[in-house]
Order: sequence, then structure tokens, then C-alpha cells
Amino acid sequence: VQLQASGGGLVQAGGSLRLSCAASRHTITNRAMGWFRQAPGNEREFVATINWSGENTFHADSVKGRFTISRDNAKNTVYLQMNSLKPEDTAVYYCARAPYSGNYYYPQAYDYWGQGTEVTVSS
Repeated sequence: VQLQASGGGLVQAGGSLRLSCAASRHTITNRAMGWFRQAPGNEREFVATINWSGENTFHADSVKGRFTISRDNAKNTVYLQMNSLKPEDTAVYYCARAPYSGNYYYPQAYDYWGQGTEVTVSS
């Protein structure tokens, strides 16, 4: 299983970015996916999760209303649309795949991780 995260970059506060997580073929079929982030000196924290079909999504309170997780199973890709970015959103963002189909909030529930893409929000 290979997960390739992309789309990070430097953006001003209030701006938007869309992260993508491209998976090798069929490796995320029927599997939940998640986005996590880790800022320097901090533990990895949950951002959003989506179930296998895309019908159920959950977002951390800190990003609710600003970020949206989605997936295109035909393209084996998961997205994180990030709007109204704040300096405190600065982190390395990781996508991950769970071995199950539901929604999961803890890193321990995921078995494969992408390499991370860096997001920097300037004030």
C-alpha cells in the first residue's frame, strides 16, 4: 500500500489549500481514511476521517466548518479541502488508511501512512 500526500505549501491566513492523498490501485477500496497533522513539538492529532463510501465524515472541533474531507474511490484519492486557514493550522499533514470501513479518530487505528505534506500558514 502506498499513499502519496500532496498539495501542501505556504499560504496566508484566511487562504485555502486542497490536500490530496493518492493511493495505489484498490488499496483504499472499502477502507476508512483519515487525515492527521503534527506540528513541531506536538503529538500527531486527528483532523478528519471518512468511511469507505464517503457517506460518513467527522472532523476535529478545531477544523469543523473550515476543513472538509472527501474521497473519489474511482480515482483512489482522498482530499482535504482547507479554507479559512489559521497560523495554528501550520503542521505536517498525513493521510492514513485504516484496515476497516468505519470512522476512526486515533492514529493507532490506521495501518498505512503517507509521507506527509507540509502546510505553513503565515499571519
